[in-house]
Amino acid sequence: MTPTIEPPVRGLGRSAWFWALFQGGRDPYIILVTIYVFVPYIVTSVVADPVHGQALVAGGAKYAGWIVALTAPLLGAVVDRMGPRKPWLGATVALMIPLMAALWWALPGGAGLGISTIIAVLAALSVLFAYTETLHNALLLPAAGMGKAGAASGLALACGNFVSVAMLAFVLWGFALPGKVTWGFVPTAPLFGLDVASHQQDRIVPVLAAIALALGTLPLLFFVPDVEKTGIRIGAATRLAIADLKELVLEARGHRDALVYLGARMLFTDGLTGILIFTGVYAAGIMGWQTLELLAYGMILCVFAVGGGLLAGWLDQRIGPKRALTLEICGVVASQLLSLGNTKALLFYQPFDIETHAPIWSGPMFRTAPELGLLACGMLGAVTVTAAYASSRTMLTRVVPAHKVGIFFGLFVIAGTATMWLGPLMVQLATAATGSQRAGLLPISGLLVAGLIVLQLVRGGYRVHEPQRVEGRTA
Repeated sequence: MTPTIEPPVRGLGRSAWFWALFQGGRDPYIILVTIYVFVPYIVTSVVADPVHGQALVAGGAKYAGWIVALTAPLLGAVVDRMGPRKPWLGATVALMIPLMAALWWALPGGAGLGISTIIAVLAALSVLFAYTETLHNALLLPAAGMGKAGAASGLALACGNFVSVAMLAFVLWGFALPGKVTWGFVPTAPLFGLDVASHQQDRIVPVLAAIALALGTLPLLFFVPDVEKTGIRIGAATRLAIADLKELVLEARGHRDALVYLGARMLFTDGLTGILIFTGVYAAGIMGWQTLELLAYGMILCVFAVGGGLLAGWLDQRIGPKRALTLEICGVVASQLLSLGNTKALLFYQPFDIETHAPIWSGPMFRTAPELGLLACGMLGAVTVTAAYASSRTMLTRVVPAHKVGIFFGLFVIAGTATMWLGPLMVQLATAATGSQRAGLLPISGLLVAGLIVLQLVRGGYRVHEPQRVEGRTA
């Protein structure tokens, strides 16, 4: 059953705000656990071998990608047939919270949870996180209505970044800085009596993310309207959903530019996802950064990511989403390749002897030129990766017929999940083959370049007032 669509209203209502707040509670898992704190801790202190750890993380992400590719589109289609989304979302979150809390027992050196168990838990959480995206997106129209869907979507992204930065700042202030600096506003010892020697400041992060997820979910479950029940049971809904997916693919035939674009998106999205997965892992392994540096790194990059979203909107209007996306992907590739040229012994690929170079400044972190070089590359990457994600959605609306936007956004979601395992698989194989973190990450740039090449074959995607190519004709 199609959800009721509200007419445009002045401002966002309570349900739209609570829908957006869910993303504020969900996104800290990715920022704190996956990218900047917990997974880098696993690689450097639990596995205690950055190269082997990177391969293990890539392997887990690969299996998670396979499961998501096979199940997420079907889940969305089944839920569409059955109606209500909130029971499914509530059940998914109920599975995630204890799994996240269990990571507290990932002790240094492989004590506590075994390494294989930790990787399996992280893979399961990746799958469940993807399910929450599908189900949360399916509640957008009931929460905000068609007229305010764009505003609510932007608010959700803002909430995700704001809460993530706030939590990064809290962990930095309450757990990482105490004992490292003598600033008056910083506690003299980690909060809650956490033991730094056993990395409790790292292990508490998944628990905090679980609390944030629970707090973000409850208002949605209570105050966001749901779609009415259709009365179709799960078995019949599954059969109908499979037929719906087949019909979706069949209806897309004949739309050359839209299908070529979706193929391009499958490639460059794998590259973008790979960068998000391995940013913190690379920094921790190649620079030896610990919790303090990684938290500060994450905070800085999150701030620049907000600028990336604003940049995408400006570029889409000024030069059109295709040119914007081309420029943004080029920026991502540049940031990635430049990052690989900064290690403790390299400054933008030039030999750097840390013993003969004085620190740039006397602060608590990022004191050497290679560290500042990696930080600068990360800033460029944060801006361009975020902008590329934003422009990729706008691009689709410019290359499909207006009356089939819904169909192609369904395929857009599938294209984002169908090959999300490819990047981690290539990183896993390259890392294992070369024994190098740096060489292991080169396939990510290859995926981005391949997607960029295919993107150039798409006609259309220009500024609003320029001629657009739709269904093989100029519109």
